[in-house]
Amino acid sequence: MSDGHEADRVKLPGEALGVDVDSVVVLDFGSQYSQLIARRVRELNVYSELLPFDTRWSEIAARKPAAVILSGGPNSVYEEGSPHPDPAIWTGGIPVLGICYGLHLMAQGLGGEVASFERKEFGPAVVTVIEQTGLFASLDPEQAVWMSHGDSIERLPDGFRPTARTDSTPYAAVADPDRRLYGIQFHPEVVHTKHGRDILRNFVVEIAGARQNWTPAHFVTANVEEIRRRVDAHSKATGTDGKVLCALSGGVDSAVAATLVHRAVGDRLICVHVDHGMMRKNETELLAKAFDQLGVRVIIVNARERFLRKLEGVIDPEQKRRIIGNEFIRVFEEEAAKLGEIAFLTQGTLYPDVIESATSDKEKSASKIKTHHNVGGLPDDMAFQLIEPLRYLFKDEVRAVGTELGLPDSMVQRQPFPGPGLAIRIIGEITEERLDTLREADWIVLDEIKAAGLYNEVWQSFAILTPIRSVGVMGDGRTYGNLVAVRAVTSEDAMTADWAKLPYEILARISSRIVNEVPGVNRVVYDISSKPPATIEWE
Repeated sequence: MSDGHEADRVKLPGEALGVDVDSVVVLDFGSQYSQLIARRVRELNVYSELLPFDTRWSEIAARKPAAVILSGGPNSVYEEGSPHPDPAIWTGGIPVLGICYGLHLMAQGLGGEVASFERKEFGPAVVTVIEQTGLFASLDPEQAVWMSHGDSIERLPDGFRPTARTDSTPYAAVADPDRRLYGIQFHPEVVHTKHGRDILRNFVVEIAGARQNWTPAHFVTANVEEIRRRVDAHSKATGTDGKVLCALSGGVDSAVAATLVHRAVGDRLICVHVDHGMMRKNETELLAKAFDQLGVRVIIVNARERFLRKLEGVIDPEQKRRIIGNEFIRVFEEEAAKLGEIAFLTQGTLYPDVIESATSDKEKSASKIKTHHNVGGLPDDMAFQLIEPLRYLFKDEVRAVGTELGLPDSMVQRQPFPGPGLAIRIIGEITEERLDTLREADWIVLDEIKAAGLYNEVWQSFAILTPIRSVGVMGDGRTYGNLVAVRAVTSEDAMTADWAKLPYEILARISSRIVNEVPGVNRVVYDISSKPPATIEWE
């Protein structure tokens, strides 16, 4: 493939991102909080990257990280087949912080002992700080923390000393400052650990000395330069005019990506919005108006019938995603052919998309949850080179970059909307009639959420059309109508989410309006599942 795909060699953060930044590598041992650790480090304005637990030390060292953090995990280090890092990590000379399971790995790997303790700790706890230095410098002598472990250190390795304890865990935190090795039994990345951010800052900034220059302004400046350099180099080498195509869905991600690339290449950017018939109500019209005001060229392609034909009879959600991802690229290729030679395609791919799709060796520690249409759904024979300036960002970082670029809050703060659109919010077969039903129900959900002033308080709010029909009564007559589910969640990055505790009166208005205003619907239910075990979308 072309250079739009990841090269085989290791890329340093500056190469991959176009930004001269220090970085922290987080090794993922399967904790539900692994992505959260990376996010917390980035909140310190230090770039972080999540890598599989068994990444070779040579690959880690090639990235020249300021520090390495080992995540927690569900295993016990003494179990056969439990995940372990490259042992060279302990002697690499780079500061290492082990969290929970990561602490146990450090202790065992350096000659200590880890065992199952009778007094296990799950939930809130209080640690007493023994040494107010290192991780606990300038912090209170007692700390409210979040514990989640059944194993504990029984004997410390040589060179280590305890720096914090609880009533049941004498080694709640340990340190070997000479080798810059640190470990904590609790989880500093979760909000329940009161001073968790300060502890991570002490490690990343004070101990490891990482520069805090991972900022939206720095990112924008460096990436504009990098995109311009890449496009100009290709244009010069091929004798073409360096046009760039952008897949513009109308969501926050593609809007920010398009604006960033437009700043780099100007009028050479041509945005293509494919109306696949699965957009929200008035979505295409609103998008066209917004980008016209920004001075960005947008071509609207009406491909509704084409996508519906491809999706006819398809009920498997993964197949839906693959079909839509493949068809998107085919449409873009056809539009590009009309515009002359175009080598580049811009997409709003985000880091959680990459992690969840787990499509490459780089992300192999993450189990594949679902294929995102712009990651795993792309055809192998795609002709474009990809420009994905947001590929290493979390959603909150994308919003910050959008604000830095001058985009209005009405665009930057929009709730996420999946690329496959309403296709994955219709459970079962997709038809024009079912799309119309869902579109109207979804509009009501958003309308009521906005009217209540809660739009920016929830991560996503939407309707789902289920394949379930139920008996009802309307006007003293029997009905046999559709069941619509309503979903609203709170989240920081979509990696985990909790169902939104919407006031009953809002739910009542949503339900009343849907059954009265949307033909064929006679029942509304509210989804109170968190992620995990569920996902935000139903498909």
